[in-house]
Amino acid sequence: MAGLASLFSYPALLATGLPATTANVTNTVCLFFQGAGAAAGSRPELRGAGPRVRRWLLPALGGGAAGAGLLLLTPEGGFERIVPFLVGGAAMLLLVPPRAGSARPPGPGVGIGVFAVGVYGGYFGAAAGVLMLALLASAPGADLLRANALKNVLTWSANGIAAVGFALFGDVAWSAVPPLALGLVAGAYLGPAVARRLPVRALRIGIAVAGLALAVRLFVQAWL
Repeated sequence: MAGLASLFSYPALLATGLPATTANVTNTVCLFFQGAGAAAGSRPELRGAGPRVRRWLLPALGGGAAGAGLLLLTPEGGFERIVPFLVGGAAMLLLVPPRAGSARPPGPGVGIGVFAVGVYGGYFGAAAGVLMLALLASAPGADLLRANALKNVLTWSANGIAAVGFALFGDVAWSAVPPLALGLVAGAYLGPAVARRLPVRALRIGIAVAGLALAVRLFVQAWL
């Protein structure tokens, strides 16, 4: 529904006893399948979004590749300690209503933001959808459901290129991929249909609260 699949999938992988890095790369590989389901389920909201998809697809792909390379080339370290603050900030940003009624196209800052979120998603994965949704929903004239659909495509692209890198060079727990990927595809395909039937304001608040809960959980894991 809103890019919070990793709120459940990443901790579930950790609970099976996988090391953090292995759980991270396995989760990213599985999120590729989740992204496919989410993008397919968002087709009604994606009508007319072709120009924005084309504008921001390359930054998303480049960010995902850069983030994956960063994870493969550097040891586990302090980056995880800033993750709770990124997620918490994104959740708070979702509580601010988007600027409506502006026909002005989004500036280059959105593309830079898409690249940055792609780097984050390629490196860590969990809650990248929250960051992407917060960025797109705060753009001029944004509509939450359309921003959510566009988020599905862009995060799928970033996750996809990162997943390819991890499949080739990372320590993926392949036995965990089929069951988790199957559940993610089913949930992602149904998520947009559920989102269409919920009040937009309630959906925005619900996403923000869930994002803040994830930020607290990640903070406890990283700092305490």
